[in-house]
Amino acid sequence: MVRIIIHVLPEKQQEVLQTLLSLIEPSRKEQGCLSYGVFRDIEDEHILNVISEWESSRHLALYKSSDRFRVVLGTKSLLREPLRIQILTSAD
Repeated sequence: MVRIIIHVLPEKQQEVLQTLLSLIEPSRKEQGCLSYGVFRDIEDEHILNVISEWESSRHLALYKSSDRFRVVLGTKSLLREPLRIQILTSAD
């Protein structure tokens, strides 16, 4: 499972949200993707979370080398703080 925490600049909120929402369906269709979603923090609307679950560490590695993952990383110029990426793994 991967959680990407994104602290968006207020004036870039819509741009980042549209970018992330455009990644949902294509990411869900990637081999090994069990779930993929974008969620807004209930206490701070400028914090977004991309949470995805992958069938195996191999599928996660493929995602991390994908163009879609690079798009998420490419939002860094639109953020208040650096991206935080949490990867939770279990034994395959």
